[in-house]
Amino acid sequence: MDRWWAAIRIHLRKWGGSGGHSVHHHFLQGMAYKLGSGAVTLLILWWETRR
Repeated sequence: MDRWWAAIRIHLRKWGGSGGHSVHHHFLQGMAYKLGSGAVTLLILWWETRR
């Protein structure tokens, strides 16, 4: 189990250090994408119900 956690920590450290972006940055970027996608879906549904 300790070996598994160590591998995860190493992977996150490498991922967080790549490109100068933090894990927090990637999380926010993903959330913005999901929110934008949901907003577009709601807009399309609203448009279709008004026709």
